[in-house]
Amino acid sequence: MNYGEYVWQSPHWPDWQYDLAVLAEPLAAVSLAQGRLLGRLTDIGLSLQNQASLSALTEDVVQTSAIEGETLNVASVRLSLARRLGVDLGALAPVDRHIEGVVDMVLDATSNAAKPLTAERLFGWHAALFPTGYSGLSQIRIGAWRDDTHGPMQVVSGPISRQRVHFQAPPAATLFAEMPRFLSWLNGTAQEPALLRAGLGHLWFVTLHPFDDGNGRIARAIGDLLLTRADGCPQRFYSVSAQIQRERKAYYDILERTQKGSLDVTAWLAWFLDTVLKAVEHANNALDLVLAKAHFWRRVATIPMNERQIKVLNRLLDGFEGKLTTSKWAAIAKCSQDTALRDITELVQHQVLQKAVAGGRSTHYEIRHR
Repeated sequence: MNYGEYVWQSPHWPDWQYDLAVLAEPLAAVSLAQGRLLGRLTDIGLSLQNQASLSALTEDVVQTSAIEGETLNVASVRLSLARRLGVDLGALAPVDRHIEGVVDMVLDATSNAAKPLTAERLFGWHAALFPTGYSGLSQIRIGAWRDDTHGPMQVVSGPISRQRVHFQAPPAATLFAEMPRFLSWLNGTAQEPALLRAGLGHLWFVTLHPFDDGNGRIARAIGDLLLTRADGCPQRFYSVSAQIQRERKAYYDILERTQKGSLDVTAWLAWFLDTVLKAVEHANNALDLVLAKAHFWRRVATIPMNERQIKVLNRLLDGFEGKLTTSKWAAIAKCSQDTALRDITELVQHQVLQKAVAGGRSTHYEIRHR
């Protein structure tokens, strides 16, 4: 029976229902993939574990903002995280308060996942996301639940003259009962499998939409917190936010269908588990790159190199886009073309680089594998 347009209008709200038999196979697949990833990580040593975690967290911070249409500087995010994790990148960058805020939230959610999630902690996350008290040009309530002063909280799209309402959140007045109930469930004894709990926590929070802005980012951080509890490992090695960004349209579609549907959220949880599985598989591929990079540096450890050569080789190993030419080398290393050519020639002589086989208008180079 349909009691209203939105799921929270049901008299049985928030008594979530799901078919565990339908979800049993995807649950097993995710658990198997997580076990394989963590098993590989136990064999690679602390230094490489930290590099893999730094890579996953950087992707998580960058992509959770990208979902909301915000572009963060990847290098600045990586340096901000490295400072906090104690990973030496040998570089300094000016502090960006907005980046620092997103990093603070993601790290608190994952590093302190075992601690209770309280209203005060959520207010801290919210304040970190909006250090100026503004979202764009609009002043918003910081560290407090929304009050609906300007009307009901709605998720809309399209031009102002033809806006489409995708979702309307529960009235602000109900949040003083709804949020304690949600947090009591989240901090209480689990009645459902841990992975499903992560999917439910994400959905429940984003349905309540308790803040003026930042609800999506905080919902994903809550999902990360619950996944960290599910993994039993404080370090993050995969990013669900990055996978959601890769399937952003599907995410918003399933979210809208679920929030306008019944309290049976089997379809949402199936989608969430599939997203987690893809995120873990992506992390396994990323780990291949981390291991390949470590193997490369062990292989060339006795070859003398200057800082420019090390910098550009690291860029190549991290997934350089396009073809490496002397002009690109010069741009990355901030040196002249003559210096770039000398750097490259030395590495070709040491059999670190080789001329690419594929022809073209200009000579380009690639790492020599052996």
